[in-house]
Amino acid sequence: MFAKKKSKVNPNTTDTIIGEGSVFEGRIKSEAGLRIEGHVIGDIECQGDVEIGEHGNAKSNISARNITIAGTVHGNIITKGALTLTPTGKLYGNSNAESLMIAQGAIFHGSSKMESKTGTSVTAEKSDSEKSVQTEFPQYINKSNVG
Repeated sequence: MFAKKKSKVNPNTTDTIIGEGSVFEGRIKSEAGLRIEGHVIGDIECQGDVEIGEHGNAKSNISARNITIAGTVHGNIITKGALTLTPTGKLYGNSNAESLMIAQGAIFHGSSKMESKTGTSVTAEKSDSEKSVQTEFPQYINKSNVG
């Protein structure tokens, strides 16, 4: 009699914001995008994009379409699209993404597994003693050609 029509949620919109000064404890599951400027403790599962703002802090395993980190995340990341670490971003955990972009100044402590849409994967691991992202790939340099 009073049946509600379930409307389709657009994953391209951000409909949930955890504001600066707010603390959320528990599991978050969203069909649309999520932006965090406060503190979240608990896993996040999102059909849209997740953005961790510069003041945001998440102690969470995060699964989303695309993830941008400008704040701090302690936990593992799984994304079907791009993982982006901005110059202020810090990720202490492992990542599994199709695309990984790390800006100069960002911190990433963990291992990364990249899978293309075809299902092939590449894994890169970093030791805990490494402090910054290496930008050279010495295994590809032919030392006999270096001056």
